[in-house]
Amino acid sequence: MRERVSGYICLEYYNRRMRNNKGVNLGRYLKWQAFFMFLFCLLNTATGQIRYTIPEEMRTGLFVGDVGKDLGLDVKRLVSGRARLVIDDSKQYVELNRNKGHLVVKDRIDREQLCGQKSPCSIGLEILLENPLEFFSVTIEIQDINDHAPIFSKKEITLEISESTPIGTVFLLDTAADPDVGLNSLQSYSLKPTDNFALKQHVRPDGSKYAEIVLQSVLDREKQSEHLLVLTAVDGGDPPRSGTVKVHVTVLDANDNGPIFTDSMYKASVAENAAKRTMIIKVSASDADEGYNGNVNYSFTHIGEDAAHLFRINAHTGEINLIGNLDFESIQHYEINLQAKDPGGLTGASKLFIDVLDANDNSPIITMTSFSGRIQEDSPSGTVVALISVQDLDSGKNGQVRLSLEQNSPFAIKPSPRKYYTLVTDAPLDREKLSSFNLTLVASDEGTPSLFSKKTIYLDITDINDNAPVFSQSEYKTYILENNSPGVSLLSLQATDPDAGQNARISYYLIDTNVNGSPASTFFSVNADNGILHAVQTFDYEQMKAFKIHVRAQDGGSPPLDSNATVFVSVKDKNDNAPQVLYPVQSGGSVVAEIVPRSADVGYLVTKVVAVDVDSGQNAWLSYKLQKATDRALFEVGLQNGEIRTVRQVTDKDAVKQRLAVVVEDNGQPSRSATVNVNVALADSFPEVLSELTDFTHDKEYNDNLTFYLVLALAAVSFLFVTCLVVIISVKIYRWRQSRLYCKSNLPVIPYYPPRYADSVGTGTLQHVHNYEIYRTSDSRKSDIKYFGPVSQSLISVAASGTESLPKETRTSDCTESASTLQKPPSADWRFTQNQRPGPSGAAATPEVAMGTGPWPNPPTEAEQLQALMAAANEVSEATNTLTPGTMGLSTRYSPQFTLQHVPDYRQNVYIPGSTATLTPNPQQPQQALPPPQASQPEAPKAAQTPASKKKSTKKDKK
Repeated sequence: MRERVSGYICLEYYNRRMRNNKGVNLGRYLKWQAFFMFLFCLLNTATGQIRYTIPEEMRTGLFVGDVGKDLGLDVKRLVSGRARLVIDDSKQYVELNRNKGHLVVKDRIDREQLCGQKSPCSIGLEILLENPLEFFSVTIEIQDINDHAPIFSKKEITLEISESTPIGTVFLLDTAADPDVGLNSLQSYSLKPTDNFALKQHVRPDGSKYAEIVLQSVLDREKQSEHLLVLTAVDGGDPPRSGTVKVHVTVLDANDNGPIFTDSMYKASVAENAAKRTMIIKVSASDADEGYNGNVNYSFTHIGEDAAHLFRINAHTGEINLIGNLDFESIQHYEINLQAKDPGGLTGASKLFIDVLDANDNSPIITMTSFSGRIQEDSPSGTVVALISVQDLDSGKNGQVRLSLEQNSPFAIKPSPRKYYTLVTDAPLDREKLSSFNLTLVASDEGTPSLFSKKTIYLDITDINDNAPVFSQSEYKTYILENNSPGVSLLSLQATDPDAGQNARISYYLIDTNVNGSPASTFFSVNADNGILHAVQTFDYEQMKAFKIHVRAQDGGSPPLDSNATVFVSVKDKNDNAPQVLYPVQSGGSVVAEIVPRSADVGYLVTKVVAVDVDSGQNAWLSYKLQKATDRALFEVGLQNGEIRTVRQVTDKDAVKQRLAVVVEDNGQPSRSATVNVNVALADSFPEVLSELTDFTHDKEYNDNLTFYLVLALAAVSFLFVTCLVVIISVKIYRWRQSRLYCKSNLPVIPYYPPRYADSVGTGTLQHVHNYEIYRTSDSRKSDIKYFGPVSQSLISVAASGTESLPKETRTSDCTESASTLQKPPSADWRFTQNQRPGPSGAAATPEVAMGTGPWPNPPTEAEQLQALMAAANEVSEATNTLTPGTMGLSTRYSPQFTLQHVPDYRQNVYIPGSTATLTPNPQQPQQALPPPQASQPEAPKAAQTPASKKKSTKKDKK
């Protein structure tokens, strides 16, 4: 729950008045009520004070009040003003959420611990805003909740009452303590049973309640010597809490008189710094009885725990001594109930009031309420550096304090209302002279003796950009050799800035002024970080000899400060130009000659070589030398002036045509030179000179590059010629070797037939032998065939022994004519039935073939396959055009009646194509005849195709 004085009270007051004045004229009532209520609200709002009410024991973080809304402050103002709470107490129970403007609970609040029995209980704090400095008072009232039950200090109260005690005698009972206040505090007592005693309740001036029992009937020890009572204390909370204590009453024999104190109330005072065992006061009581019943014992009744630890009474003498340490700042007054009791149980009561006197025992406490630790050096005098709070827990003069600075400094302390002090600037500040201060604050009180405390703070002076960069020199001079490389560094400029941080960060810039009509940036550049000056381009001394540029050093402050420096750059000359001959003028189209009469004396000035050098200094000093001459003994050249003079007398033996080569050389390192040719004619008349001028020959100057290209072209042509020659010779040799291989091969041919192919080779038994080779598949009857014409009518002769031979003439003609033989078109009627096919494929297979025991039962070896491959090339050249259309040139040998009986045994005779040799078996070995054909037997399976046969068929397909 929260309450704001400026609005909440006004509204409640208005509502209450409306309820209590229902019968009054509404118009008039509202008019006056609105006026006073509006005036009251304005007065309260102007104070800038707000008040909140919250219950105790709230959890941490719970909402207390919206300070920003109640004070009419924007959240931005709270953030920019660095709003904070200033609390007098050392413990902070609430905190301010600056971003929302809310007060929230920071720590658990125990009203009893905070205020004790004080009511109302409130926390005073202030909200401080800076820029500008503003204060707002906030009061938080802590409402009590019924969190404590009444408690008696003793578990049992023992009373000894004489039986002779008259009716109406009052007996004081121990009071129950309830830390709560208001309705939650102790409200009433009750006693059970009430046969002999009645209960009376009383209220002290401070509002506390205590109970007494009154004897309402005569006690008789002989009937009942003890009485047990129960005293109950109840508070007013909802729900109410209670505490009980047993009252044990012992009935004694008669004792007529009770003790009586000399004073009904005692008062005493003691200083808070009083030592322990100090006697505060001595009380006394008398008893009219005599003897044993007249003895009196003293004691405290109804004493709180705080007083019980501080005071002690001597039960026999009545002296009250201090046994603890007093603190005026905590408790200023103590009230103690005194009791005097005799042996008969009769008692007398009195009260003691003790006042605690303040002593100067607390030093002032310095608190930096607002302090950032830094200030700008340009702050004017009177600028607030810190807000300081000084508190002294003592009272009176002991609590009056003053604050000062211990050392001399450009700062001063000024008092502010509400025990605040401000630390302000009193003189101009200069960070470059002194960048920080250690200030010692001294706070002292007005007590005797005076107490003081010190606090040292560190104040940093922050920099502002009040110093411009300064170059080490206002003018710089440097030089650079001409023909420099672009980017070469010339000079390092250095500037300093006494400021700090970004204000001392220096950047260098080239002021882009015009230098000889061009911007300076086209010639130079400066590194912005280190100030190194670079040349952007190559300089030529002959074009520009000096530069004057300006460089700016600028810091990083805001606004930035800068300063300028002038840089003079001189370009130094290098010997980069050769001398140039001005006279005699060299002309390639005409010949200019100097005429020297033959009658010229020694020292005759023939001509003068005039040359210049655009360099300067020693690089421009020229010297002249005679390099070549037709007659070196006739002329000389002046070393310094270039004059050509005769050394001796001209004679008739001297040639008319004289050619001189003069070298002009400078004095640079290394030196450069130029050569000039001077033609001199020794003649007395001009016509004589004209006839000789046409005979002057000029030296041919060859272009070195042209010579190189001519040599390179000649080498390339020669290389291509040799390469072509080698290629042509290689091709000729290769063709010659191929022809030798085809026509003069003597290797045997061992035919090997791959599976599913049929071979038809002439064996020499036909009348007209057709030398051809055919490979067909099982479906070859549907394919075309290429054939050749016959070689001759009788190519192969069969000897009586059964061997076959080929005439040499025929074989030779085959090699020469095969290349020119044209292939004839095949006949459309060339197909045969299976039995009409020539060779082994057209004949029925024999049992030996089927079982692998016929001719060539096994595949040939690798050597035989190699021989067959080499012989394959000759078969193409031996083919002729003997095959005629329709019959394919076959004789009666290949008629349908042709059987295997007509085929020679290949194991006996092997025909080598292209050769007249026939390989025959050993005569000692018997020859086996082929078995008779069996047409009815099924065709034997063909052997598997070998890799050699694949290669052979592939080559033949390509051919």
